[in-house]
Amino acid sequence: MLDLLQQAWQTLASIPHIRLYLALGWLGYLLWLGSWIVLQKREPVATLSWLLGLAVLPYVGFLVYYVFGPQKIKRQRLRRGRTRASHADLPEGFRPTPVAVELAKLGQASTGLAPTTCRDVRLLVDGGQTYDALLEAIAGAGHHVHLEYYIYYPDRTGTLVRDALVERARAGVKVRLLLDAVGSGNAPRRFFQPLLDAGGELCWFHPMRFGRFWKRPWLNMRTHRKIVVVDGRIAFTGGINITDDENERLRPDAYRDLHLRIEGDAVRSLQRVFAEDWAYATGSRDFVAEVVRATPVAQGGDIPTLALTSGPDSSWEAIHRMHVAAIHEARRRVWLVTPYFVPGEAAMMALTSAALGGLDVRLLVPKMSDSRLVTYAARSYFDDLLAAGVKVYEYGPRMLHSKALLVDDELVMVGSANFDHRSFRLNFELTMLFRDSALAAQMAALIEAELSHAPRVHDDRARSLWRYRLPEALARLMSPLL
Repeated sequence: MLDLLQQAWQTLASIPHIRLYLALGWLGYLLWLGSWIVLQKREPVATLSWLLGLAVLPYVGFLVYYVFGPQKIKRQRLRRGRTRASHADLPEGFRPTPVAVELAKLGQASTGLAPTTCRDVRLLVDGGQTYDALLEAIAGAGHHVHLEYYIYYPDRTGTLVRDALVERARAGVKVRLLLDAVGSGNAPRRFFQPLLDAGGELCWFHPMRFGRFWKRPWLNMRTHRKIVVVDGRIAFTGGINITDDENERLRPDAYRDLHLRIEGDAVRSLQRVFAEDWAYATGSRDFVAEVVRATPVAQGGDIPTLALTSGPDSSWEAIHRMHVAAIHEARRRVWLVTPYFVPGEAAMMALTSAALGGLDVRLLVPKMSDSRLVTYAARSYFDDLLAAGVKVYEYGPRMLHSKALLVDDELVMVGSANFDHRSFRLNFELTMLFRDSALAAQMAALIEAELSHAPRVHDDRARSLWRYRLPEALARLMSPLL
């Protein structure tokens, strides 16, 4: 093999003017690929990171960008029904102050989903509590169960949920299961065969298409959403997937996580989001209108609610934008919980400005996430946060996977989106925003309980060059691409 490589190299080197040809080819490659990247009109830092990174990978860089580079997804035609939301009246609960009105209108305009209300919102902590509530709701389904997950593993928890869906499907309930092709890729079709045999439907979101060379693969464009809608009356969303990894009853090291059980008019918003994702994945264009018509209309509620969606099909980055706007709205405190903290310039500026302005700003992250690179990148921001007065805590007992934001005494955000570039730009995400003092009090008590298991990070901590400072600095260079 080595002899063949040497012969090939000697043959290549014997070509007249080969160095000139290679140099011209490299320059052409840089001009072509560089123009492609620049025309994407992404953040300058991210654009420069791609350009510099790919410049040192001649030709191979094209394959890297082709597979992992950012893409724009065109599916706006599915959202024509949302345009009416921009003219909807705000519920009374969104109008206590001009700032609250502005924030509600911002979310409404950037997502196309109208502000609405809930009559019941329950915070579900960890998988055991969540799966109990989910199985209870599924058992009571009489018309349909719609599920969308990033991760669905064929383990004990996955089997338990599957069997509950099979039972309902056999009873004539319409079961539709939408799974991300990467996150749930290790779940074989035969695992879901009992559900299909019972009349349930299964669809994969963005399956790999490496064999279709004329189309870029969707490796980076994942649905990270977790949505369950039962009969259009009850909905679940948040950060918990279907896996033993998030079931503390089966694994003592299961992720620490947070989910929501919702009743009220806001269920219609989650139903619409699922219906659009299902129609996009299956190509069934009439599905959205069909499902929306079949969803109950008058469900009432006095908890102002707004469903926030974002993904590569929109350039507005609604969840990112709403996080930053909510932090700017704060007058007393900002408490942020996230497993992956890789903020952009706007988000970092919002957090440090709030702290410099004298607000109680706290950041809770895992001591060690399931990605060492992201952990190092997150820690590279700690010095600036601490200097501004942000209180930083690292949760230690288990991997913290909760995603929540508490602002003052009434604004709560919970969902699937991490506080990083991938969630804000690349993944399809869903976050719920609520304005309710009782729910905010529950969230404050929950975060305070978590802080008791999270040592505070101090600016005088040990910071050796080779073990901490250099790896963190190098990881930060990758932050626009994470």
